[in-house]
Amino acid sequence: MKKIKIAVQKSGRLNEDSLKLLKDCGISIDNGKDQLKAIASNFPLEVLYLRNGDIPQYLRDGVVDIAIIGENVLIEKGTDIGIAEKLGFSKCRVSIAIPKENTYNSIEDLDGMRIATSYPNTVLNYFKKYNVTPDIHLINGSVEIAPNIGLADAICDIVSSGSTLFKNNLKEVEVMLKSEAVLAVSPKISSENQKNLDKLQFRIQAVLRARKSKYILMNAPNNKIEAIIKLLPGMRSPTVLPLAEEGWSSIHTVIEKNSFWEVLDELKAQGAEGLLVIPIEKMVL
Repeated sequence: MKKIKIAVQKSGRLNEDSLKLLKDCGISIDNGKDQLKAIASNFPLEVLYLRNGDIPQYLRDGVVDIAIIGENVLIEKGTDIGIAEKLGFSKCRVSIAIPKENTYNSIEDLDGMRIATSYPNTVLNYFKKYNVTPDIHLINGSVEIAPNIGLADAICDIVSSGSTLFKNNLKEVEVMLKSEAVLAVSPKISSENQKNLDKLQFRIQAVLRARKSKYILMNAPNNKIEAIIKLLPGMRSPTVLPLAEEGWSSIHTVIEKNSFWEVLDELKAQGAEGLLVIPIEKMVL
Protein backbone atom coordinates (compact mmCIF):
# COMPACT_ATOMS: atom_id res chain seq x y z
CA MET A 1 0.00 0.00 0.00
CA LYS A 2 1.27 3.47 -0.85
CA LYS A 3 2.35 5.53 2.16
CA ILE A 4 1.24 9.10 2.70
CA LYS A 5 4.22 11.35 3.47
CA ILE A 6 3.82 13.87 6.29
CA ALA A 7 6.30 16.63 7.14
CA VAL A 8 6.77 17.74 10.71
CA GLN A 9 9.15 20.25 12.21
CA LYS A 10 12.61 18.77 12.82
CA SER A 11 12.82 19.97 16.44
CA GLY A 12 11.11 22.18 18.96
CA ARG A 13 7.67 22.42 20.51
CA LEU A 14 5.77 21.92 17.26
CA ASN A 15 7.69 18.68 16.70
CA GLU A 16 6.71 17.34 20.13
CA ASP A 17 3.05 18.33 19.79
CA SER A 18 2.83 16.90 16.26
CA LEU A 19 4.22 13.52 17.28
CA LYS A 20 1.93 13.44 20.32
CA LEU A 21 -1.07 14.02 18.05
CA LEU A 22 -0.05 11.14 15.80
CA LYS A 23 0.49 8.92 18.85
CA ASP A 24 -2.95 9.86 20.21
CA CYS A 25 -4.33 8.85 16.81
CA GLY A 26 -3.01 5.34 17.48
CA ILE A 27 -0.12 5.65 15.04
CA SER A 28 3.12 4.02 16.16
CA ILE A 29 6.29 5.66 14.83
CA ASP A 30 9.82 4.38 15.37
CA ASN A 31 11.73 7.58 16.10
CA GLY A 32 15.44 6.91 16.15
CA LYS A 33 17.81 9.63 17.31
CA ASP A 34 18.60 12.24 14.64
CA GLN A 35 16.48 10.43 12.03
CA LEU A 36 15.37 12.51 9.06
CA LYS A 37 12.49 10.16 8.32
CA ALA A 38 10.57 7.37 10.01
CA ILE A 39 7.85 4.92 9.01
CA ALA A 40 4.73 4.11 10.99
CA SER A 41 4.37 0.42 11.82
CA ASN A 42 0.56 0.33 11.90
CA PHE A 43 -0.59 2.98 9.39
CA PRO A 44 0.48 3.78 5.79
CA LEU A 45 2.43 6.85 6.87
CA GLU A 46 6.00 8.09 6.44
CA VAL A 47 7.24 10.99 8.56
CA LEU A 48 9.84 13.44 7.24
CA TYR A 49 11.54 15.77 9.72
CA LEU A 50 12.18 19.10 7.99
CA ARG A 51 13.02 22.73 8.72
CA ASN A 52 9.81 24.63 9.30
CA GLY A 53 10.52 27.26 6.67
CA ASP A 54 11.23 24.64 4.00
CA ILE A 55 7.97 22.75 4.40
CA PRO A 56 5.75 24.95 2.17
CA GLN A 57 8.01 24.32 -0.83
CA TYR A 58 8.05 20.57 -0.18
CA LEU A 59 4.25 20.65 -0.14
CA ARG A 60 4.10 22.74 -3.29
CA ASP A 61 6.43 20.36 -5.14
CA GLY A 62 4.59 17.25 -3.95
CA VAL A 63 7.65 15.88 -2.13
CA VAL A 64 5.37 15.49 0.90
CA ASP A 65 1.60 15.03 0.79
CA ILE A 66 0.68 16.72 4.05
CA ALA A 67 2.36 18.62 6.88
CA ILE A 68 1.76 19.79 10.41
CA ILE A 69 2.94 23.39 10.30
CA GLY A 70 2.27 26.76 11.87
CA GLU A 71 -0.40 28.70 10.02
CA ASN A 72 1.88 31.75 10.22
CA VAL A 73 4.47 29.98 8.02
CA LEU A 74 1.83 29.29 5.36
CA ILE A 75 0.70 32.91 5.45
CA GLU A 76 4.31 33.97 4.86
CA LYS A 77 5.40 31.31 2.36
CA GLY A 78 2.45 29.20 1.27
CA THR A 79 -0.78 31.10 0.67
CA ASP A 80 -1.45 28.74 -2.27
CA ILE A 81 -1.45 25.68 0.00
CA GLY A 82 -4.72 24.35 1.40
CA ILE A 83 -5.50 23.69 5.06
CA ALA A 84 -7.41 20.52 5.91
CA GLU A 85 -7.67 21.00 9.67
CA LYS A 86 -6.81 23.51 12.37
CA LEU A 87 -5.21 21.56 15.20
CA GLY A 88 -5.59 23.80 18.24
CA PHE A 89 -2.01 23.65 19.58
CA SER A 90 1.18 25.72 19.23
CA LYS A 91 -0.90 28.89 19.35
CA CYS A 92 0.90 32.19 18.91
CA ARG A 93 0.54 35.57 17.28
CA VAL A 94 2.68 37.50 14.82
CA SER A 95 3.21 40.96 16.21
CA ILE A 96 5.12 44.21 15.91
CA ALA A 97 7.16 45.23 18.94
CA ILE A 98 9.14 48.37 19.73
CA PRO A 99 11.43 49.46 22.58
CA LYS A 100 9.46 50.02 25.80
CA GLU A 101 10.57 53.63 26.15
CA ASN A 102 9.19 54.60 22.71
CA THR A 103 5.75 56.17 22.36
CA TYR A 104 3.24 54.46 20.09
CA ASN A 105 -0.09 55.94 18.94
CA SER A 106 -1.00 54.11 15.72
CA ILE A 107 0.45 52.06 12.88
CA GLU A 108 1.25 55.29 11.03
CA ASP A 109 4.05 55.80 13.58
CA LEU A 110 5.87 52.92 11.86
CA ASP A 111 5.91 54.49 8.41
CA GLY A 112 9.48 54.41 7.10
CA MET A 113 10.80 52.71 10.23
CA ARG A 114 13.36 49.90 10.05
CA ILE A 115 11.64 46.64 11.01
CA ALA A 116 13.69 43.49 11.56
CA THR A 117 11.80 40.30 10.75
CA SER A 118 11.85 36.86 9.19
CA TYR A 119 8.28 37.48 7.94
CA PRO A 120 8.75 40.13 5.23
CA ASN A 121 5.70 39.20 3.14
CA THR A 122 3.43 39.18 6.17
CA VAL A 123 4.66 42.62 7.24
CA LEU A 124 4.38 44.18 3.78
CA ASN A 125 0.90 42.76 3.14
CA TYR A 126 -0.34 43.94 6.53
CA PHE A 127 1.12 47.44 6.23
CA LYS A 128 -0.18 47.81 2.67
CA LYS A 129 -3.73 47.90 4.05
CA TYR A 130 -2.83 51.06 5.98
CA ASN A 131 -0.77 52.78 3.27
CA VAL A 132 2.29 52.45 5.47
CA THR A 133 5.70 51.55 4.01
CA PRO A 134 8.24 50.08 6.43
CA ASP A 135 11.95 49.55 5.75
CA ILE A 136 12.27 45.76 6.01
CA HIS A 137 15.48 44.22 7.36
CA LEU A 138 15.34 40.47 6.76
CA ILE A 139 16.84 38.45 9.62
CA ASN A 140 16.73 34.64 9.83
CA GLY A 141 17.20 34.08 13.52
CA SER A 142 16.66 35.92 16.78
CA VAL A 143 15.30 39.32 15.84
CA GLU A 144 14.64 40.61 19.37
CA ILE A 145 18.17 41.96 19.72
CA ALA A 146 17.95 44.14 16.57
CA PRO A 147 16.67 47.35 18.23
CA ASN A 148 19.23 47.03 21.06
CA ILE A 149 22.18 46.99 18.64
CA GLY A 150 20.81 49.75 16.40
CA LEU A 151 19.95 47.49 13.48
CA ALA A 152 16.22 48.28 13.54
CA ASP A 153 13.61 50.53 15.16
CA ALA A 154 11.10 47.70 15.62
CA ILE A 155 10.70 43.98 15.09
CA CYS A 156 8.04 41.62 13.76
CA ASP A 157 8.11 38.14 15.23
CA ILE A 158 5.98 35.37 16.68
CA VAL A 159 4.87 35.92 20.28
CA SER A 160 3.58 33.29 22.69
CA SER A 161 3.93 34.38 26.31
CA GLY A 162 5.71 37.68 25.63
CA SER A 163 8.58 36.80 27.98
CA THR A 164 11.21 37.12 25.24
CA LEU A 165 10.01 40.62 24.40
CA PHE A 166 10.10 41.56 28.09
CA LYS A 167 13.66 40.29 28.48
CA ASN A 168 14.74 42.41 25.52
CA ASN A 169 13.01 45.57 26.77
CA LEU A 170 10.39 45.48 24.00
CA LYS A 171 6.62 45.97 24.03
CA GLU A 172 4.00 44.54 21.68
CA VAL A 173 2.12 47.27 19.79
CA GLU A 174 0.42 45.57 16.80
CA VAL A 175 -0.97 42.04 16.52
CA MET A 176 -0.96 41.31 12.80
CA LEU A 177 -2.38 37.78 12.96
CA LYS A 178 -3.06 34.85 15.26
CA SER A 179 -1.75 31.42 14.40
CA GLU A 180 -1.92 27.77 15.44
CA ALA A 181 -0.72 24.45 14.08
CA VAL A 182 -2.62 23.27 11.00
CA LEU A 183 -2.73 20.19 8.80
CA ALA A 184 -1.69 21.46 5.37
CA VAL A 185 -2.18 19.52 2.12
CA SER A 186 -0.06 19.43 -1.03
CA PRO A 187 -1.90 20.50 -4.22
CA LYS A 188 -0.26 17.44 -5.83
CA ILE A 189 -1.60 14.81 -3.42
CA SER A 190 -2.65 11.66 -5.28
CA SER A 191 -6.17 10.21 -5.12
CA GLU A 192 -4.81 7.15 -3.29
CA ASN A 193 -3.15 9.26 -0.64
CA GLN A 194 -6.23 11.46 -0.39
CA LYS A 195 -7.99 8.33 0.91
CA ASN A 196 -5.20 7.84 3.45
CA LEU A 197 -5.55 11.50 4.43
CA ASP A 198 -9.30 11.03 4.95
CA LYS A 199 -8.59 8.12 7.32
CA LEU A 200 -5.97 10.11 9.20
CA GLN A 201 -8.19 13.18 9.44
CA PHE A 202 -11.03 11.06 10.84
CA ARG A 203 -8.70 9.98 13.66
CA ILE A 204 -7.40 13.52 14.21
CA GLN A 205 -10.91 14.90 14.53
CA ALA A 206 -11.79 12.24 17.11
CA VAL A 207 -8.71 13.19 19.16
CA LEU A 208 -9.35 16.95 18.89
CA ARG A 209 -12.99 16.56 19.98
CA ALA A 210 -11.85 14.55 23.00
CA ARG A 211 -9.28 17.19 23.95
CA LYS A 212 -12.00 19.84 24.01
CA SER A 213 -14.48 17.76 26.00
CA LYS A 214 -14.96 16.17 29.41
CA TYR A 215 -17.25 13.35 30.52
CA ILE A 216 -19.16 14.33 33.65
CA LEU A 217 -21.27 12.29 36.04
CA MET A 218 -23.44 13.57 38.88
CA ASN A 219 -26.19 12.43 41.20
CA ALA A 220 -29.41 14.39 41.46
CA PRO A 221 -32.92 14.12 42.95
CA ASN A 222 -35.45 13.03 40.32
CA ASN A 223 -37.51 16.19 40.69
CA LYS A 224 -34.46 18.26 39.62
CA ILE A 225 -33.43 16.23 36.55
CA GLU A 226 -35.27 18.35 34.00
CA ALA A 227 -33.81 21.61 35.35
CA ILE A 228 -30.30 20.14 35.44
CA ILE A 229 -30.50 18.82 31.88
CA LYS A 230 -31.39 22.31 30.66
CA LEU A 231 -28.09 23.55 32.10
CA LEU A 232 -25.99 20.97 30.29
CA PRO A 233 -24.54 21.91 26.92
CA GLY A 234 -22.93 19.12 24.96
CA MET A 235 -24.17 15.98 23.29
CA ARG A 236 -27.68 15.30 22.03
CA SER A 237 -29.11 14.01 25.30
CA PRO A 238 -27.63 13.05 28.70
CA THR A 239 -27.92 9.51 30.03
CA VAL A 240 -30.09 9.22 33.15
CA LEU A 241 -29.84 6.06 35.28
CA PRO A 242 -31.74 5.28 38.51
CA LEU A 243 -29.71 4.94 41.70
CA ALA A 244 -30.27 2.31 44.39
CA GLU A 245 -31.56 5.12 46.63
CA GLU A 246 -35.16 5.79 45.69
CA GLY A 247 -35.89 9.21 44.20
CA TRP A 248 -32.35 9.75 42.93
CA SER A 249 -30.65 9.28 39.56
CA SER A 250 -27.19 9.49 38.03
CA ILE A 251 -26.78 11.86 35.07
CA HIS A 252 -23.98 11.30 32.53
CA THR A 253 -23.07 13.64 29.69
CA VAL A 254 -20.23 15.22 27.70
CA ILE A 255 -19.54 18.94 27.82
CA GLU A 256 -16.82 21.23 26.52
CA LYS A 257 -14.17 21.39 29.23
CA ASN A 258 -14.18 25.20 29.20
CA SER A 259 -17.91 25.23 29.99
CA PHE A 260 -17.74 23.10 33.15
CA TRP A 261 -16.75 25.81 35.61
CA GLU A 262 -19.38 28.18 34.19
CA VAL A 263 -22.24 25.78 35.00
CA LEU A 264 -20.83 24.15 38.15
CA ASP A 265 -22.45 26.54 40.64
CA GLU A 266 -25.78 26.33 38.81
CA LEU A 267 -25.68 22.52 38.85
CA LYS A 268 -25.02 22.51 42.59
CA ALA A 269 -27.79 25.04 43.14
CA GLN A 270 -30.18 22.67 41.37
CA GLY A 271 -29.25 19.84 43.73
CA ALA A 272 -26.50 18.01 41.80
CA GLU A 273 -24.10 16.12 44.06
CA GLY A 274 -20.97 13.98 43.73
CA LEU A 275 -19.84 15.47 40.43
CA LEU A 276 -17.06 13.58 38.66
CA VAL A 277 -15.13 14.99 35.70
CA ILE A 278 -13.32 12.43 33.53
CA PRO A 279 -11.01 13.02 30.52
CA ILE A 280 -12.00 11.48 27.19
CA GLU A 281 -9.42 9.65 25.08
CA LYS A 282 -11.31 9.64 21.75
CA MET A 283 -14.66 11.04 20.67
CA VAL A 284 -16.24 9.75 17.43
CA LEU A 285 -19.51 11.28 16.26
